[in-house]
Amino acid sequence: MCSPAQLAARYRSSEPVFGAVAPGIIQDALLHMARENEQSLSKLCSEAGSFKETKTVEFVFLLSEKWNLTETARYQAIEIFERFMLTLIKELFHCTRAKGEDCSWTSVKQQIEGIYVLRLVSSIQLASKLSFHYSIVNNNMVLKFLKSVGYSYTTEELLESELAILKALHFQINVPAPFAYVEMLLEVLGYNGYLRPTKELQEMCRNLLSLAYLLRSSIYDTLLKSAIENSSPSELQLAEFVSVKEDLMLLAVGVIGASSFLLNPEGWNQVVEYLGDTTGISLQSIVEAVYAILKHSMDDC
Repeated sequence: MCSPAQLAARYRSSEPVFGAVAPGIIQDALLHMARENEQSLSKLCSEAGSFKETKTVEFVFLLSEKWNLTETARYQAIEIFERFMLTLIKELFHCTRAKGEDCSWTSVKQQIEGIYVLRLVSSIQLASKLSFHYSIVNNNMVLKFLKSVGYSYTTEELLESELAILKALHFQINVPAPFAYVEMLLEVLGYNGYLRPTKELQEMCRNLLSLAYLLRSSIYDTLLKSAIENSSPSELQLAEFVSVKEDLMLLAVGVIGASSFLLNPEGWNQVVEYLGDTTGISLQSIVEAVYAILKHSMDDC
């Protein structure tokens, strides 16, 4: 029997652990994630993705790093904040319209500016609590940070902020995170003998996924123009493209494909074929996603 020290050493092993889960569970988990992704895409509003701009993503990433949060927690924080803000804006538009007041974007923006940073930090705090066996962000940490950037709040206001988000989202905050899709696909590809998941590949996927979020606007702009073969998309085309921008499975295959290309260009075509067979996503869509990610990731380096 392993001692606590031996177990801790094994847990801290530098090599990722793949193949430890039963095959049936892996396949069921992938199918569940695919259905979850499809259901999420079917419920999108036209404004989806509006609160994933670079500055917000960078803020979440830096603060998550400061507080030693997990990879999944940082993405869940972004998703929680995005969903809350979309819900809030919908309510504000409804209320102002019902009162016969100005319901323009400018007026709504003024109403949310005062709580933007607080709700964003609360989203990070809530995401940290979902992975409770890792680092949890407590109120003292949040208050100290907010004070350092010029905001003064009380513990009660922090609790009220968290509760406001929970109520708006009907306490459903354990939302899908893109890194989970990447890891699940690596697990499936490894089990089927398509691709050997390694620490190097996992690390490359992690880095490219972060870049894809930070460079989200440029990457999806390239994808859109490639899809419509036009540099000036119409409003209808932009609206229809929202589902592509929010497709976590497409993002995951793009990240894995791009990572595989950087590490082993010779075997890249085969990996793309495996990804297509596993997910049902067309080879053209995967290649276009890989190209867009590589183009802007390399330009940014």
